[in-house]
Amino acid sequence: MPYMIVDKVQARVFVFDKEGRLQGAGPALLGMERGDGTALGLGERKLAAIAPQERTTPAGRFVASLARDMKGQEILWIDYDSALALHRVVKGTPTERRAERLQSASAEDNRISYGCINVPVAFYEGVVSPAFAHSSGVVYILPETRPAQEVFGSYEVDTGGKSPDSSQH
Repeated sequence: MPYMIVDKVQARVFVFDKEGRLQGAGPALLGMERGDGTALGLGERKLAAIAPQERTTPAGRFVASLARDMKGQEILWIDYDSALALHRVVKGTPTERRAERLQSASAEDNRISYGCINVPVAFYEGVVSPAFAHSSGVVYILPETRPAQEVFGSYEVDTGGKSPDSSQH
Protein backbone atom coordinates (compact mmCIF):
# COMPACT_ATOMS: atom_id res chain seq x y z
CA MET A 1 0.00 0.00 0.00
CA PRO A 2 1.10 3.59 -0.42
CA TYR A 3 1.98 5.38 2.78
CA MET A 4 2.50 8.83 4.16
CA ILE A 5 4.55 10.22 7.03
CA VAL A 6 3.41 13.44 8.67
CA ASP A 7 6.16 15.14 10.66
CA LYS A 8 4.34 17.54 12.97
CA VAL A 9 7.51 19.12 14.38
CA GLN A 10 8.69 20.18 10.92
CA ALA A 11 5.11 20.58 9.54
CA ARG A 12 5.95 18.38 6.53
CA VAL A 13 4.23 15.54 4.68
CA PHE A 14 6.11 12.78 2.83
CA VAL A 15 4.23 10.48 0.42
CA PHE A 16 5.61 7.10 -0.70
CA ASP A 17 4.34 4.59 -3.24
CA LYS A 18 3.74 0.92 -2.42
CA GLU A 19 7.38 0.15 -3.29
CA GLY A 20 8.64 2.69 -0.73
CA ARG A 21 9.73 5.29 -3.29
CA LEU A 22 9.26 8.92 -2.29
CA GLN A 23 6.57 10.48 -4.50
CA GLY A 24 6.79 13.95 -3.01
CA ALA A 25 7.12 16.07 0.09
CA GLY A 26 5.47 19.31 1.04
CA PRO A 27 4.52 21.67 3.84
CA ALA A 28 1.42 21.21 5.98
CA LEU A 29 -0.83 23.18 8.26
CA LEU A 30 -1.72 21.32 11.45
CA GLY A 31 -3.91 21.59 14.53
CA MET A 32 -3.38 24.88 16.34
CA GLU A 33 -2.39 23.16 19.60
CA ARG A 34 0.51 20.78 20.12
CA GLY A 35 -0.50 17.35 21.32
CA ASP A 36 -0.79 13.76 20.20
CA GLY A 37 -4.30 12.76 21.25
CA THR A 38 -7.89 13.48 20.27
CA ALA A 39 -10.64 14.78 22.55
CA LEU A 40 -13.45 12.29 23.19
CA GLY A 41 -16.35 12.66 20.75
CA LEU A 42 -14.55 15.25 18.64
CA GLY A 43 -15.82 13.85 15.35
CA GLU A 44 -19.43 14.32 16.40
CA ARG A 45 -19.15 18.02 17.21
CA LYS A 46 -19.59 21.13 15.11
CA LEU A 47 -16.38 23.11 14.55
CA ALA A 48 -17.62 25.96 16.75
CA ALA A 49 -17.93 23.52 19.67
CA ILE A 50 -14.26 22.49 19.54
CA ALA A 51 -12.30 24.37 22.17
CA PRO A 52 -8.89 25.79 21.14
CA GLN A 53 -6.97 23.35 23.39
CA GLU A 54 -8.73 20.44 21.64
CA ARG A 55 -7.53 21.46 18.17
CA THR A 56 -4.69 18.98 17.87
CA THR A 57 -3.51 16.68 15.10
CA PRO A 58 -3.33 13.26 16.75
CA ALA A 59 -0.32 11.00 16.37
CA GLY A 60 -0.61 7.38 15.33
CA ARG A 61 -0.90 4.86 12.53
CA PHE A 62 -4.07 5.11 10.45
CA VAL A 63 -5.46 3.34 7.39
CA ALA A 64 -6.63 6.11 5.08
CA SER A 65 -8.54 6.34 1.82
CA LEU A 66 -9.87 8.97 -0.54
CA ALA A 67 -13.52 9.96 -0.13
CA ARG A 68 -15.76 13.00 -0.48
CA ASP A 69 -16.56 15.53 2.22
CA MET A 70 -20.04 16.96 2.76
CA LYS A 71 -19.41 19.53 0.02
CA GLY A 72 -18.39 16.86 -2.51
CA GLN A 73 -14.69 17.76 -2.38
CA GLU A 74 -12.22 14.86 -2.46
CA ILE A 75 -10.23 14.43 0.77
CA LEU A 76 -8.02 11.77 2.31
CA TRP A 77 -9.93 10.43 5.31
CA ILE A 78 -7.38 9.48 7.94
CA ASP A 79 -9.68 8.79 10.91
CA TYR A 80 -13.39 9.21 10.25
CA ASP A 81 -14.45 8.87 13.93
CA SER A 82 -12.35 11.86 14.98
CA ALA A 83 -13.06 13.77 11.73
CA LEU A 84 -9.36 13.77 10.85
CA ALA A 85 -8.52 14.27 7.19
CA LEU A 86 -5.82 15.58 4.93
CA HIS A 87 -7.09 17.97 2.29
CA ARG A 88 -6.27 20.91 0.08
CA VAL A 89 -5.65 24.10 2.04
CA VAL A 90 -8.90 25.88 2.82
CA LYS A 91 -9.22 29.63 2.54
CA GLY A 92 -10.28 30.24 6.13
CA THR A 93 -10.62 33.82 7.21
CA PRO A 94 -8.27 36.36 5.58
CA THR A 95 -6.51 37.00 8.92
CA GLU A 96 -5.46 33.32 9.09
CA ARG A 97 -3.26 33.70 5.96
CA ARG A 98 -3.27 29.94 5.41
CA ALA A 99 -1.66 29.98 1.95
CA GLU A 100 1.09 32.33 3.16
CA ARG A 101 1.75 30.13 6.19
CA LEU A 102 2.33 27.14 3.89
CA GLN A 103 4.94 29.13 1.97
CA SER A 104 6.89 30.37 4.98
CA ALA A 105 10.26 28.86 5.80
CA SER A 106 9.33 28.31 9.44
CA ALA A 107 7.16 25.50 10.81
CA GLU A 108 6.23 27.72 13.77
CA ASP A 109 3.39 29.47 11.95
CA ASN A 110 1.86 26.28 10.52
CA ARG A 111 -0.44 25.75 13.53
CA ILE A 112 -3.88 27.00 12.53
CA SER A 113 -6.33 24.15 11.78
CA TYR A 114 -8.91 22.40 13.92
CA GLY A 115 -6.77 19.26 13.62
CA CYS A 116 -6.95 18.38 9.93
CA ILE A 117 -3.83 18.44 7.81
CA ASN A 118 -3.96 21.10 5.08
CA VAL A 119 -1.52 20.89 2.16
CA PRO A 120 -1.00 23.07 -0.93
CA VAL A 121 -3.54 22.43 -3.70
CA ALA A 122 -0.86 21.42 -6.23
CA PHE A 123 0.71 18.96 -3.77
CA TYR A 124 -2.68 17.39 -2.99
CA GLU A 125 -3.65 17.07 -6.65
CA GLY A 126 -0.22 16.06 -7.97
CA VAL A 127 1.02 13.77 -5.20
CA VAL A 128 -1.56 12.79 -2.56
CA SER A 129 -4.56 12.06 -4.77
CA PRO A 130 -2.65 9.97 -7.35
CA ALA A 131 -0.84 8.00 -4.62
CA PHE A 132 -4.08 6.96 -2.90
CA ALA A 133 -6.30 6.82 -6.02
CA HIS A 134 -6.44 3.03 -6.40
CA SER A 135 -5.82 1.83 -2.87
CA SER A 136 -6.16 2.60 0.77
CA GLY A 137 -2.86 3.46 2.38
CA VAL A 138 -1.23 3.97 5.73
CA VAL A 139 -0.68 7.36 7.32
CA TYR A 140 1.90 7.66 10.10
CA ILE A 141 1.55 10.88 12.07
CA LEU A 142 4.67 11.27 14.19
CA PRO A 143 4.23 12.31 17.82
CA GLU A 144 5.50 15.58 19.20
CA THR A 145 4.70 15.33 22.91
CA ARG A 146 4.87 11.58 23.58
CA PRO A 147 7.64 9.05 22.91
CA ALA A 148 7.32 7.27 19.56
CA GLN A 149 7.44 3.89 21.34
CA GLU A 150 4.35 4.88 23.34
CA VAL A 151 2.45 5.82 20.19
CA PHE A 152 3.57 3.05 17.84
CA GLY A 153 4.78 0.29 20.17
CA SER A 154 7.92 -1.65 19.44
CA TYR A 155 9.26 -5.12 19.08
CA GLU A 156 11.59 -6.52 21.69
CA VAL A 157 14.83 -7.78 20.19
CA ASP A 158 16.53 -10.83 21.62
CA THR A 159 20.25 -10.05 21.55
CA GLY A 160 21.27 -13.33 23.18
CA GLY A 161 22.48 -11.52 26.29
CA LYS A 162 24.76 -9.22 24.30
CA SER A 163 24.19 -5.52 23.90
CA PRO A 164 22.77 -4.59 20.48
CA ASP A 165 25.93 -2.66 19.56
CA SER A 166 28.40 -5.44 20.32
CA SER A 167 29.78 -7.30 17.33
CA GLN A 168 31.30 -10.71 16.88
CA HIS A 169 34.06 -11.28 14.35
